[in-house]
Amino acid sequence: MCSVMDTGQNRLLQFDRDLLSGKNICSSRGIFVTFPSSLKRPFQMKGLGLVICRQGYFKFLLNQKIHLAKSGDSLFIPEDGEFQVLEESGDLEIQILVYQIEPIRDIMGNLVVSMYMYSRLTPDSPSCVWTTGEEEEIMKYMSLLDSALQPQEDSFKLYEQKLLLLALTYRICSIYNRKLVSNGQEVEGRKNEVFIHLIQLIEKYYMQERGVAFYADKLCLSPKYLSAVSKSICGYTVQELVFKAIIRKSISLLKNTQQDIQEISNAFGFPNASYFGTFFKKQVGVSPQQYRKNL
Repeated sequence: MCSVMDTGQNRLLQFDRDLLSGKNICSSRGIFVTFPSSLKRPFQMKGLGLVICRQGYFKFLLNQKIHLAKSGDSLFIPEDGEFQVLEESGDLEIQILVYQIEPIRDIMGNLVVSMYMYSRLTPDSPSCVWTTGEEEEIMKYMSLLDSALQPQEDSFKLYEQKLLLLALTYRICSIYNRKLVSNGQEVEGRKNEVFIHLIQLIEKYYMQERGVAFYADKLCLSPKYLSAVSKSICGYTVQELVFKAIIRKSISLLKNTQQDIQEISNAFGFPNASYFGTFFKKQVGVSPQQYRKNL
């Protein structure tokens, strides 16, 4: 019994250290019966947080708003959110995962731009806590991820971690998209549905089409209305979303292939490599050649 308790305490302390050091993936690696001490004080999240409450309840502050999570609930903590546990029940059982998006950004599809719905939750949103009905499935992902986090000098493990995080991220996006579309007011629900379809179209056509008119036509909407919907929901115009998709793919090609700048430029239909280089530098801050050199 003592060794089991010691193991739980060791995991709690390790989780605390991982959080404070800003580690890319911080996992409880099983059940906690209390929150780590760093989360009992105001804590600025460095990644996206996911807490599954398996038993009991806990009360917490998220961006200065008080919420309650109880048995069977999932808590979604936005990136950069300020979080603090205020109270927890004596029979509490939770699983926690905090992870950063940046390490998997190069392999994420543009569809995960809809991650804004998760990572940009507002303090007034009631939907940071709810019973999704998929808690058991999410915990399976968490368990698989834990098995891939074992300290081994194995490059395959790193890729396995990335793919599992990607799969979990898609699952969370799917859950949250359904929540927004089904629970929003009719007008807001329609806007979210339009935005989701826009993201799907961008994923399909961004290599060839960059203008808002093309996507508006596909959705049978006016360019002005589509631009207003995109801007109101995620803060980006349609063209900016397309540019983000191009940059994401460009970075992936620079990292993972031997294609030269001219070949990458041709893939996106730029007039020449110089034009592509100017576009890339404006979006990223460095030229594609310098980006590849810095890898």
